[in-house]
Amino acid sequence: MRYFDYSKLKNRKWPKEVVNYVGLIHEYKGRQQLYLQQKPEELDKLMELAKRQSTEASNDIEGIRTTTSRLIQLMNDKTSPKNRTEKEILGYRYALNLVHESFEYILVKSSYILQIHKEMYRFMDVTFGGSFKDTPNEIDVINEDGFKEVIFKPLEPFETPIAIESLCEEYNKAKGEYGIDPLLVIPVFIHDFLCIHPFNDGNGRMSRLLTTLLLYKSGFAVGKYISLEKKIQITKQEYYEALSESSKGWHEENNDDTAFVQYLLGTILAAYRDFEDRVNVVSNKLSALEMVRNAVEKKLGKFTKSEIMEYCPKIGSSSVEASLKQLCREGLIEKRGGGRSTYYVKIK
Repeated sequence: MRYFDYSKLKNRKWPKEVVNYVGLIHEYKGRQQLYLQQKPEELDKLMELAKRQSTEASNDIEGIRTTTSRLIQLMNDKTSPKNRTEKEILGYRYALNLVHESFEYILVKSSYILQIHKEMYRFMDVTFGGSFKDTPNEIDVINEDGFKEVIFKPLEPFETPIAIESLCEEYNKAKGEYGIDPLLVIPVFIHDFLCIHPFNDGNGRMSRLLTTLLLYKSGFAVGKYISLEKKIQITKQEYYEALSESSKGWHEENNDDTAFVQYLLGTILAAYRDFEDRVNVVSNKLSALEMVRNAVEKKLGKFTKSEIMEYCPKIGSSSVEASLKQLCREGLIEKRGGGRSTYYVKIK
């Protein structure tokens, strides 16, 4: 049986990089509060974009995909899901909305975690939504020879309910009784949750929903405006490597989860930096061309129209495209590729 003692985190010596990440995130959090107090209309558009990207990316990590047009229709309640894939995507959207809108009232307790999981499967004709696993599961990969290789064996089904109860209890003690910085507790909690792997299906997506929930409850609201799930999707290989490294010796309680803590904090910090970049672009009263010009100046290497649109959510696709054409005429950027493979590079 695996129990948890987060009181040990209080005196734990963290690497310099982890300590720096924590300090920087707190600084960004303070500055974000100033932006939120101003409540510009542009923040609502950033929120809409982040929700869509989070839904798309979190499912994509698990190989659950649909077309961009279908995704937008599902996100805007313009259509009904056609198949299992779209039901899973729409379920995640509803669970994410629940976290966004009700995080203050969602307690870190086993029963609430089960309810979020049930919400995620609300459109699915399955019996396991909202229930802990009833069969053993394992985390595996297909190696170079094409054979399945088990890289981690989670807890057995009979151990799971008690482990989740213990995990939630220690998390609440860590934030209250132990007085530990939530930025250190949250990654440790998420890592332990993934090692328990409490559900028959949906563990990865649940871990990302819980990450967002715990950050919101601790006042770190960046995930509302910048998709953490998309950042994890982009760095998926590093995510799995950090998870694997941190899980060695977990059953024996002698694992070192520093790699995962550092990875998740780095992801949160990157989101805060993106937030400041984007809000600085959209909050100024600029023309579409100047807005796109500012966004382009923040890009390194090649970039796509969709990436520029992320920085300019208040203007439409046609305005972004027209502005990019103008910047090409000015000789600032150059268009390369064609069709869906089109991208741009700066030449000045």
